[in-house]
Amino acid sequence: MRILVLCLPLIIWASTARAALPDFRDLVRDVSPSVVNISTVNAVPETAGDPRIDELPDIFRDFFGNVPGMPRGGPQPGPRGGAEPQSLGSGFIISEDGYILTNNHVIENAEEIIVRLNDRRERVASLVGADPRSDLALLKIEAEDLPAVAMAEPESLVPGQWVLAIGSPFGFDYSVTAGIVSAVGRSLPRENYVPFIQTDVAINPGNSGGPLFNLDGEVVGINSQIYTRSGGFMGLSFAIPVDMAMDVVDQLIETGTVERGWLGVLIQEVNRDLAESFGLDKPQGALIAQVVPDGPAANSALQAGDVVLKFNGRQVNRSSDLPPLVGRVRPGESADVQVWRDGRRQLLKIEIGQLPDNLQAARSAPANADVAGMTVEDVPDTLKTEWDIDGGVLIKGITSRRAQAAGIRVGDVILQVGGTEISGVAEFRQIVTQLEGRGRVPVLLVRDGNPTFVSLRL
Repeated sequence: MRILVLCLPLIIWASTARAALPDFRDLVRDVSPSVVNISTVNAVPETAGDPRIDELPDIFRDFFGNVPGMPRGGPQPGPRGGAEPQSLGSGFIISEDGYILTNNHVIENAEEIIVRLNDRRERVASLVGADPRSDLALLKIEAEDLPAVAMAEPESLVPGQWVLAIGSPFGFDYSVTAGIVSAVGRSLPRENYVPFIQTDVAINPGNSGGPLFNLDGEVVGINSQIYTRSGGFMGLSFAIPVDMAMDVVDQLIETGTVERGWLGVLIQEVNRDLAESFGLDKPQGALIAQVVPDGPAANSALQAGDVVLKFNGRQVNRSSDLPPLVGRVRPGESADVQVWRDGRRQLLKIEIGQLPDNLQAARSAPANADVAGMTVEDVPDTLKTEWDIDGGVLIKGITSRRAQAAGIRVGDVILQVGGTEISGVAEFRQIVTQLEGRGRVPVLLVRDGNPTFVSLRL
């Protein structure tokens, strides 16, 4: 009897836990008709893989990664002219008259796009427009009364919420996987303008472009990338938020192209030391490391050394929060930018420009470099004024024992190396490279406003 009494709470807990788990059966039945399979015949030779994937250097991949049992680059097209289309990805119907949303990399370089509906009907799709930056493409098929998906409200998604994906991983049509939202607003290394949804939903090659649903049957995102070392699922999946995707759709339907806002600055993260040096009570915001010449910010009151705390009323907690907020503003419109400058908050109004086609010119990234065992960056204007210096490089990190042994510390500013004045990161790298192998060289640095020499072995 005692054993039974002790086990009773566990039995009750297990029964309650089972009752709390979602039942996806009705949801899958209701939303599956809106999901489509997308096949293409690509304009590449039979033996070629997807060159975009073959060149990928990192572990954030779209869904054509190197998968065991599958050729490099994913499913391959057959001989040109008479081959059957190969299953490459998924998509979903967003309007009853035949508009379909998918990933750009699913249909990139396609000569022909075939959409297969849930009832096995096939239609040749036309490409309305594509946006490589967000990896989205809008297709159109000739049909009526199609089962379109419902869209979730913006910002309705929170970590811990149940989500479900439907797609065609490895060609297995209408496979259903489920999990939870791991995080929102993720910034990936090559995708500064997309605040990704991170989930633990099992996603594999073929899910690309498929929908991510909430428990109300509404689309919250478009499955786009995975984090992988093997080419397959490893527990980290990333989806494009649906509100951002629909903004892209609206522009593609209206003009066939997508315009994004651009502030024209290089930004970096605010760490604890920088927060303290700027008088912030905690690390927050996006530090303006450089104002791009002739960019929108160059014609405004924004300046290097400002810390952006809010953009159009939205909080900027990390530097990665800023680019997606700016990108959503149409070029030519004005934005309210709250910055931290000289120990107080200031509100600036800035006209937003258009993001240029050259992504490298517009990319928000820390203006720093690793040189001689030190992570360095250009000196902010505010620090130049405070310490009455011109040029130099600011030490952001120490990565070698030689720099530590020389007495160099994080927060120092190096003004001279081997008797040569330093104007910035590029010149510092060049001079150090020229002096490598010459043993010890004198280094003039400034610490807390006071100049001092140290001896550094290169």
